[in-house]
Amino acid sequence: MGEVKAPWPVKLIMPMFSGVPELFDVAEQVLVEEFGPVDYRSPRMPFAYTHHYDDEFGSRLQRQFVSFERLIGPGDLGETKVRTNALEGELGADGRRRINLDPGYISEAKLVLATTKDHGHRVYIGHGIYAEVTLTYRDRDFRPWPWTYPDYRSEPYLQILRTIRGIYVAQLRHLRHK
Repeated sequence: MGEVKAPWPVKLIMPMFSGVPELFDVAEQVLVEEFGPVDYRSPRMPFAYTHHYDDEFGSRLQRQFVSFERLIGPGDLGETKVRTNALEGELGADGRRRINLDPGYISEAKLVLATTKDHGHRVYIGHGIYAEVTLTYRDRDFRPWPWTYPDYRSEPYLQILRTIRGIYVAQLRHLRHK
């Protein structure tokens, strides 16, 4: 029988996209109040991997990633997604979202994203939320699965995630040597 033990904390990330550039700063300010200081912020880049969101958000979307200095428990992801869904509503207008917040976490072994949509490769984690292992980390890099979205397979995204993982690994090294 395996020994039950607490998991190591993980690195909270917040991929965001919007067609309203000032909402990135507004959302980040609220997220900082909730999750603590940001320790990484990617440049904003065009979000042009799908047209799925055009009707809701328009066609000139930008993507930005942030990660937070304070580590979280992996079991906190569901509640985090519930909070970010509420924030999307608060920042919406005319009954429509204007920013999309997709919380997830990076561990040493994977990138996990939260979603409200069930599918065969997703696991229910409570609060109406599912978790998906979007990328695995093996052979010293992130590797996609057959279900990994095209943007998360792209080199710009992978470079951002490598950078965030590097920050996280340094944090773990510090925790392990306390």
